[in-house]
Amino acid sequence: MNIILFGPPGAGKGTQAKYLVKKLNGFQISTGEILRDEIKKNTDIGKKIINNMNEGKFVSDEIVNSLLKIHVVDPNKREKLIFDGYPRSLSQAKNLDILLKDSNQKIDCIFFLNVNKETIVERIKKRKILEKRSDDDLDTILKRYDTYIETTRPVLDYYSKNSNFHEIDGAMEIDQITNKIEGFLNV
Repeated sequence: MNIILFGPPGAGKGTQAKYLVKKLNGFQISTGEILRDEIKKNTDIGKKIINNMNEGKFVSDEIVNSLLKIHVVDPNKREKLIFDGYPRSLSQAKNLDILLKDSNQKIDCIFFLNVNKETIVERIKKRKILEKRSDDDLDTILKRYDTYIETTRPVLDYYSKNSNFHEIDGAMEIDQITNKIEGFLNV
């Protein structure tokens, strides 16, 4: 089963993805983790990524799509992909469609965790303390949220027409969100 979790930074995608990975014996495909891994390796791509992240910008679709392809075509991950934070743009959504079609896969469920800006700011402030992430300062949070809203509106429109699209109130407690997702998945 392939699943997309999307929503603004701090919406709880990662938390739900980790749960689904255990529940469904899947693989979390977190663009954030993939990008942070490139940064840790101090690659040329990693250096470009850190500059974009620190400025509150999204990393280019070209970079993200190339890093993501490795995971989508991996036969060991086939039909077990939990996308966490991807796609973030219409270009990425269309790229994912192509990658999945080329590997005879599909998306089974799409979950949009809808959360307002104030809730996001509070969550990310807490996350910064707990996870010590360099991209979680207040100015960066606000830029990332505004960029998210602007960039992903077409993605929301693109997916919301699908019968497997489900909008969930991401301001609910973690276990309430998990229960909603389980209800849609019938697990």
